[in-house]
Amino acid sequence: MAAENNFQSTVESLFKGMDSFITTKTVVGEAITVGDTIILPLVDVSFGVGAGAFSEEKKNNGGGGMGGKISPSAVLVISNGVTKLVNIKNQDGLTKILDMVPDFLNKFTEGKKEAEVVIHTEEKTEPEVQEAE
Repeated sequence: MAAENNFQSTVESLFKGMDSFITTKTVVGEAITVGDTIILPLVDVSFGVGAGAFSEEKKNNGGGGMGGKISPSAVLVISNGVTKLVNIKNQDGLTKILDMVPDFLNKFTEGKKEAEVVIHTEEKTEPEVQEAE
């Protein structure tokens, strides 16, 4: 009976402060603003709790522990109204390629627009003056 009571008090003390241990900010980090870009880190939170009690005639033993792990999983980048999710954890080759495709398309279309601007500016050159013979 004493061992059960000891175990119960150990478990209750472990779970007592659990609600203040886990908050929303530990899952979604605080936003970082750099110029017109907002970076929002996303993290994985895992935790474990262990408790135990042992009684041997005149001895009452009890113990417990709690551990946690926070690891980054992705970053949400909002730039110029465009939202992009960049995976940090468990990236294989295919995922990296798929993450880079939108950037390549943007660079290609921007390069094409710059080429059109150059062509249009070249068309607006001064007319050549011919010398009379």
